[in-house]
Amino acid sequence: MVVLSSFPPPAEGIKLVQPNTGAFINTRDLGQGTLYIAESRVSWVSTLSGQGFSLEYPHISLHAVSKDPAAFPQECLYLMLDSRLDETDEVLENDDSGDEESTSEMSEVRFIPEDRGTLDAMYHAMTVCQTLHPDPNDSVSDEGDFEDTEEGEYCLDAGESADNDHDNGETENMESDMGQFEDADPEH
Repeated sequence: MVVLSSFPPPAEGIKLVQPNTGAFINTRDLGQGTLYIAESRVSWVSTLSGQGFSLEYPHISLHAVSKDPAAFPQECLYLMLDSRLDETDEVLENDDSGDEESTSEMSEVRFIPEDRGTLDAMYHAMTVCQTLHPDPNDSVSDEGDFEDTEEGEYCLDAGESADNDHDNGETENMESDMGQFEDADPEH
């Protein structure tokens, strides 16, 4: 559900302020306003009413620059959210045949700046701020394919060590070639 309310825009950690930016939530046009991309949240405030909304980064599943006119008629910053926002769409879906598949638990938000040249800057600011809020359920590990053995020591997984067996001959050749520089004159 979209709750438009009067609230102050973020005051700290602002990465980008983009005036004259249209906002769409799903198919609902909210008009023109100012977009605030801050470290804590993304906010949009209507120019006419002073009302707006804020989105927290953990609920933003995806953000991208959309330039495909088949997907949306204008170039925009596209956000996919992991929850429903638009109350009017929800009412329409509940009036349908009652098919559970028609109910979607996600929403789409589009920000359309008057100056399309700012889309890359908007995307970059979103990327920087999104990295400050990693998904706690993300399965990517910083340790990669290494297994902890003792403090400061790592072992490769069995698949990794098998791939490196073919390098043993080259390593031995490199060690025997190291003696080729023993008679070189040191530079003073």
